Amino acid sequence: MKTAIIGGSGLNKFPEINMIDEIFPDTPWGKPSAPIEIGILNKTEIIFLPRHGEDNRIAPHKINYKANIWALHEINVRNIISVSVVGGITKSMSPNNIIIPDQIIDYTYNRDHTFSDGDPMDVEHIDFSNPYSEILRKKLIDSARVKKLKIHPKGTYGITQGPRLETAAEILRLENDGCNIVGMTGMPEASLARELKINYACCCLVVNWAAGKSTLPITSEIIQRNLEGGLYNILLLINEFLLNAN
Repeated sequence: MKTAIIGGSGLNKFPEINMIDEIFPDTPWGKPSAPIEIGILNKTEIIFLPRHGEDNRIAPHKINYKANIWALHEINVRNIISVSVVGGITKSMSPNNIIIPDQIIDYTYNRDHTFSDGDPMDVEHIDFSNPYSEILRKKLIDSARVKKLKIHPKGTYGITQGPRLETAAEILRLENDGCNIVGMTGMPEASLARELKINYACCCLVVNWAAGKSTLPITSEIIQRNLEGGLYNILLLINEFLLNAN
């Protein structure tokens, strides 16, 4: 089965891929965020799409999630691994930690969030009790153990609208709601994939403490430093996952 990686902030390129094709399809909802790369990694066909665009300039609330997921569906992608950078809320979710979340709380609004609105698909109420594919989550967790990477095998991902970061009071609310991490791109990506019966899991990298969880200000320098260090481990994890993807 074809597997796609959707890259988040800082992962708008995947140089390890031996690219054999690149497509930029039209969909009923417009173009995806960037041309879709098709290539080989670890002797496995891999599809790569940067959700923020080739130059990392598409804001979270402006991403054309429907075009992205539909374009992958049209080329018969059956598995999606989403890579997201997030803020840590609870004590164990410190910067450079990797989390494979098992639950979602969606705080976003005004996003074009479903194919299931009667045009062109019939209205369908999907079961979203467990938003991520347990098969993919297990493979990611097993791959991390093989590479001896410290990860959290579960957690609740709170998804906010962005692009601004949250207030300390908002983070306290998310924590009281049960969120362990906070980011801006997990929805409607996950539910759109479920509507099209695509297996979907998320690999989250903590790049900063969320608002009010540290005495230090949240700066782009801190985020970038943790991003650069943590992406190495994310790529190790993905490479190992692809060895056993099929």
